[in-house]
Amino acid sequence: MAIHYIDELTEELKDKVVIARFDFNVPLSKSDRSKITDTTRIDMALETIQYLLDNGVKKLILMSHLGRPKGQVNEDYSLEPVASYLADKLREDVLLTESCLDRGIKTLLGLNESRVILLQNLRFHPEEEAGAPEFARALASYADIYVNDAFGVAHRKHASAYIINAYFKKNAYGGFLMKREIEALLKITNKPKSPFVAIVGGAKVSDKIKIIERLIVNVDHLIIGGAMAYPFLAAQGHEVGESLCSEADIALAKRILMSSSKSKVILPIDHIVSSEFGGAPEVCEKVEIPEGKMGLDIGPKTIDLYNQKLAGSATVLWNGPMGLFENEDFANGTMAIAKTLSRMESAFTLVGGGDSVSAVQKAGLASKMSHVSTGGGASLEFIEEGSLPGIQALKFGLDLN
Repeated sequence: MAIHYIDELTEELKDKVVIARFDFNVPLSKSDRSKITDTTRIDMALETIQYLLDNGVKKLILMSHLGRPKGQVNEDYSLEPVASYLADKLREDVLLTESCLDRGIKTLLGLNESRVILLQNLRFHPEEEAGAPEFARALASYADIYVNDAFGVAHRKHASAYIINAYFKKNAYGGFLMKREIEALLKITNKPKSPFVAIVGGAKVSDKIKIIERLIVNVDHLIIGGAMAYPFLAAQGHEVGESLCSEADIALAKRILMSSSKSKVILPIDHIVSSEFGGAPEVCEKVEIPEGKMGLDIGPKTIDLYNQKLAGSATVLWNGPMGLFENEDFANGTMAIAKTLSRMESAFTLVGGGDSVSAVQKAGLASKMSHVSTGGGASLEFIEEGSLPGIQALKFGLDLN
């Protein structure tokens, strides 16, 4: 059974009340909570919002979470900056409610003014993350049609993204962002075009073991960088100095290196090291990292090796940086990978996972990638599991009995 998307709806939207779940979890300035420092997540929702408005909805109720207010009202996480930004972009009034369960919402729905209503932060209510049916039912009671365009929370069984589907039998649809995310990820999980190369980085093997085990079967090469590489090198018997490396991660790396696919694993052959975390950078020209030094980026020979393995790829997945890229002294490996992928015009390149996404945006190369996922944890879990709870609920509906 396929998901139904909003582009199947035109006349059906006329004079209907639509409630739509988005991921407006944008970063706010620490010094001025009214300022959004990166509007990407809102910008990516505009296509769906505009489509619904253009097709004559009577009222459009938008809902999202922001930050982690832990089920309590916290003005630091108010959606007011989001409401202001949306009003500016849509050139429409956007009315922010005092709460998701504001008694005045039903009254607002009967008034002619303000077509767009934004519910205050869903996570001001503990019932949202708990997936409480009564909370989902209250949200559902406002509208005729439900739209989910919040891919970033599709891996959570939260009330507004999962449980709510139970109250919209045959009236639940995916938005345009959800559609793009799913179609892009299916190119990785369903018979990816070969040669297929995955680049996996980040801090811990334990965080990525599931995705490594899922990918290693299908890839031609599995390139490993970042702090994750050191347990693999240690598992091969190499010295890794003071690099981040736990016994548990070494054991997991050994498991991968004992599998029949071990020859697919590509590891660093040189490093950028320092005597302390974020200290002065030094080139270490060998695989072995001397005592008292820690690896914080891949070295120039490794960049060349990784580029060789990427050459001629038809499909590339990148999840996780190659080093401490937030510090310019250790960003070269990550930026080099971003530049290489940006030049691979004939390949399908998918960047998923928060830090890799930050890296391609920092490099100004996001538009050169085939797809940059908006959901770090969600995209990882989709690749690991082949689907997500929020997507399954959209596809098949949900029965709470």
